[in-house]
Amino acid sequence: MAKRVLEFIAEGFEDVEAVTPADYLRRAGIEVTLAAVGAHRSVKSSRGLTLVADTTLAELASRGILDPSHWDGLVIPGGMPGATNIAGSVTAVTFLKDMYHAGKVVAAICASPAVVLAPLGILSGKRFTCFPGMEKQVSGAIWKEDRVVVEGNLITSRSAGTAGEWAYEIIKKLVGQDGADKVAAAVLLQR
Repeated sequence: MAKRVLEFIAEGFEDVEAVTPADYLRRAGIEVTLAAVGAHRSVKSSRGLTLVADTTLAELASRGILDPSHWDGLVIPGGMPGATNIAGSVTAVTFLKDMYHAGKVVAAICASPAVVLAPLGILSGKRFTCFPGMEKQVSGAIWKEDRVVVEGNLITSRSAGTAGEWAYEIIKKLVGQDGADKVAAAVLLQR
């Protein structure tokens, strides 16, 4: 059975940080569902790209599948105000906390580690990375300058320029090194 990942898409998301993991994970045979955090499936990025999500969080909740038992991982793109919009969604943060506490893969990039994860206490005592300068908003965690940081079931990364490496680590965590290496070779990803 294929691994299943939910990816949040909120108004103001960072284009590359949303599209790259969805693309790479699908290349690895992982089922990726793009879920709009807002009321509409059509979501505008921070750069003006409009992406049509597969569903909304409300639709998933109404179908009874916004539950960690249905998913293997959660992907949280950055971008502003996308990260703020995710952090402001009770449904999104409740599901995120449930996923994290269930030991599922939680991957956040750019602003999202500081804006979404840190206020929930998820980074407390853990190594993480984020967009340069945003680490100053996080207390009680161990900031690393690395491009991608893997800490247990948590995978954080810095920005659009590290999205490919971030997606690689998500794939590696979900389906193993061989699956990640096959995708890296197919897209010419340098690691």
